[in-house]
Amino acid sequence: MTAPTLPGRLELPALGTSALLLVTEPERLERAAAVLRAELAEIDRVCSRFRADSEISELHRAAGRPVRVSPLLAEALGAALRAAELTGGLVDPTVGAQVAALGYDRDFAQIQAANQRASRIPRQQTGGRSVHRTPARPAPGWWRLRWDPEHRELLLPRGIALDLGATAKALAADRAALRAADAAGCGVLVGLGGDLRVAGGAPVGGWRVAIADDHRVAMDSPAQTVAVTGGGVATSSIAARTWLQAGQRRHHIVDPRTGDNPAPVWRTVSVAAGSCVDANTASTAAIVLGHIAPDWLARRGLPARLVNPTGQVAHTAGWPMTEEGA
Repeated sequence: MTAPTLPGRLELPALGTSALLLVTEPERLERAAAVLRAELAEIDRVCSRFRADSEISELHRAAGRPVRVSPLLAEALGAALRAAELTGGLVDPTVGAQVAALGYDRDFAQIQAANQRASRIPRQQTGGRSVHRTPARPAPGWWRLRWDPEHRELLLPRGIALDLGATAKALAADRAALRAADAAGCGVLVGLGGDLRVAGGAPVGGWRVAIADDHRVAMDSPAQTVAVTGGGVATSSIAARTWLQAGQRRHHIVDPRTGDNPAPVWRTVSVAAGSCVDANTASTAAIVLGHIAPDWLARRGLPARLVNPTGQVAHTAGWPMTEEGA
């Protein structure tokens, strides 16, 4: 009996998180890896709000006048605006100022380092002072953007800051997986943080994907393992990427209706869909929606796993109900 071939594997840091590439034919790993690296570099160059030289930063500096954007930024904007329309604004690209006001105003590694430094300073050295921030305000609204997709032209009103993070990373996973599978001629899995896309032929039994609050520990201590044969899976969590602001625990998901973090009804939401962008859109919207999220997902036929802060799990639309160890 011949032992099954292990997939080729590559991990690297990217987009403020980690990237994982698996291929069904190990000897074709480098072909797929070249595509992945190129896609990650391009999405960062175009969509990063932390780079002064990114295209989206240039767009912010040109606020108030129409700008013709690159094909990739046009695709990212189209994905973000589609997500906003499909969710009724629950996922909204105009939350840039709101996200920054919550403290997510630089690369996440820098936020973590600043929090670690602050935690080492004795309270008496600060005089016990508290830092207060400006009260949260709702996002301006995606419908304020004047977008002409035919001519790839956007007029960004002054005072609006874009944050494409909710969809751009998922778009990168979709693009990289599809193009890498085509270049390598084999099955491919691309994971970017909690966003995952598969393309090409899957291994026998599907790709075994570990689900957990934090993708960094999912392989070592999965809450559940599922088989994925096509499409995308996204996990949104309020437990993994957090920091302290004025003594209050914050995270990267913002309710555009309030400009603040949503109530912690769900600790983690995982969704499967035809693409990673659609899965990410739904998982983010579910965190924002709170108690009505299961019904919202079920009406759309989206398989999902939702975990509340005490660890209780709900499933929708055929998501496997067997938990790890059950």
